[in-house]
Amino acid sequence: MSKIVIFASGSGSNAENIHHYFKKIDNIEIACILTNKEDAGVIERCKRLKIPLFYFNQAAYSDGSVLKLLQTIDPTLIVLAGFLRKIPVEFISAFPSQIVNIHPALLPKYGGKGMYGMNVHNAVKLNGDSSTGITIHYVNGEYDEGAIIHQAQVDLNGTETPEEIAQKVHGLEYEHFPRVIEKILLENG
Repeated sequence: MSKIVIFASGSGSNAENIHHYFKKIDNIEIACILTNKEDAGVIERCKRLKIPLFYFNQAAYSDGSVLKLLQTIDPTLIVLAGFLRKIPVEFISAFPSQIVNIHPALLPKYGGKGMYGMNVHNAVKLNGDSSTGITIHYVNGEYDEGAIIHQAQVDLNGTETPEEIAQKVHGLEYEHFPRVIEKILLENG
């Protein structure tokens, strides 16, 4: 049985999408979702979907408690789905090539600290890009610099608002992220 642990800081729409995708697959399960935000929308989604959820504060993240929890669960893959904290090097060492992230741009464009969500979509609009997309990549010690696993692109006509750009990018996330996760699990299983 392959076990996925998801980290999420926001609404949890990607986490829910991943849950629905893998609900139909017998040998892959969402073991739990972890969040660092007391008011994150993902909390209500977990209650509704009956997914185990763990909230942690910065102290638990820094003192090794979260890492110990992960080692107890022993996930096959750790998925960052809108998680806005840098992953400590201790996590990366404990789970080498087992932590993946999704970024709402075609890296290396619009990557790095502070480049997430609407910050990215506003930058795409401001620069008049004719396309944007998503990048699914392994996590290393630097923001958005891990090895790229998959990219998907969508064309822009220049009239979209940042919110419309975000909708197009979310569509790519929902379509590609679960399938790429499954592919990683099958290749490494």
